Amino acid sequence: MKKTMSGVLLSVFAFATLLFAADLADVDRFGSCQYCGMDRGKFAHSRMLVEYEDASAVGLCSLHCTAVELATTLDKTPQAIQVGDYGSKSLIDAEKAVWVLGGSQNGVMTARAKWAFADKADAEKFKAQYGGELVGFEEAIKAAYEDMYQDTRMIREKRKMKRMMQTKQP
Repeated sequence: MKKTMSGVLLSVFAFATLLFAADLADVDRFGSCQYCGMDRGKFAHSRMLVEYEDASAVGLCSLHCTAVELATTLDKTPQAIQVGDYGSKSLIDAEKAVWVLGGSQNGVMTARAKWAFADKADAEKFKAQYGGELVGFEEAIKAAYEDMYQDTRMIREKRKMKRMMQTKQP
C-alpha cells in the first residue's frame, strides 16, 4: 500500500513539474528581457510574450517593456500578446485578462503596478488585499505609456545607485 501511494505521489509530482516546465517554455526561448535584461523566469508572474504576424516574437519582463516594444515596432502587427497570470505564472491572453492597476504591491519596472489575472475572482482577491482598480488591457497599456517618463527616470536612478555601490566595493 505504501509503495502504491508513493508511486502515485511521485507520478503526480512529476506530472505537475512537467506542466510547470511547459508553462515556462517561452522563458527557455527568451530567458531575459531584451530591453532591461531582467530574468523572465524570476519575473514569470509579470512576463509578456508578443508574437507578430510575420512569425517573429519577443519575450519581455513586464508591461512597461512591452509598451517600449510596441512603440518601437510600429511596422509590425501583433498577432498575440500574452502575459503571465499573477498567481499561476501561466501565459494568458493579455487582452482578455483582468488587470489590477495600482495598489500597494510593488510593480515590475514601474511605480504604479499593473498585474494580470486570468480569473476575475483572483483579481478581486488581490485588490482586496493590496488595493488598486480592476481594468482591461487597453486601460493597463495606456497607463504604462502615461507612466513611461517617471518609470524610466526611476529605473535610471536605481541603476545609477547600483553602479555606485558596485564601484565602492573592494
